[in-house]
Amino acid sequence: MTIKLSVLKTGEHIIADVKEIISEENVVGYLFDNPHSVICERNPILVENIENTETEFHITLTPWIVLSAEEKIPVRPDFVATVVEPVIMLKKMYEEKINGKFETDSSFEQCDSSGKN
Repeated sequence: MTIKLSVLKTGEHIIADVKEIISEENVVGYLFDNPHSVICERNPILVENIENTETEFHITLTPWIVLSAEEKIPVRPDFVATVVEPVIMLKKMYEEKINGKFETDSSFEQCDSSGKN
């Protein structure tokens, strides 16, 4: 599985198992398998020392097209702004949800920009 976080031109963040659709050596689209919208809300935690301020994120994962019966959705390449590697905790949350082991608490603390806790 190649789990990636895609940012669409609409501003939506989508996590999915992403594969390129290639024709004549050109990328003509992406295939999003089990795509979920990622909604991230930041809740700053105030601490005494402003330099050590940590931020807590509340993450919500919902199926991207809720009323679709399809799990694999083709997406035009001009609709995608970028495709990146998700932070470790987001990837873990997605895998747990897809595998049916998702915990109800979807908050996590981000210690640094690399996604390592």
